[in-house]
Amino acid sequence: MTMHVNLSAEMETFIKGKVAGGFYGNATEVIRDAIRRMQDDEARLAGWKAAIAKGDAELDRGEGVAYTARELDSITQTAMSAMHSGRPMDPDVLP
Repeated sequence: MTMHVNLSAEMETFIKGKVAGGFYGNATEVIRDAIRRMQDDEARLAGWKAAIAKGDAELDRGEGVAYTARELDSITQTAMSAMHSGRPMDPDVLP
């Protein structure tokens, strides 16, 4: 499909800079990559929303765990250990 899009001068300069940098062969590749990233962001957001809905449902059923200073310390220690383990981080916890 062919689509014509109007871009601001700033966006056009940005895209041309990406192509000139050599990572992309042309403007179409830049736009396609941007759209793929947007799709990934939307999928990640949908995953977060689903996890929140699941947690809310668990809380509604009374399945929650009391959140205390001790629990926070335990969560923090687990996260710190994982961070320094050399294993890849879970993408769900990355910004």
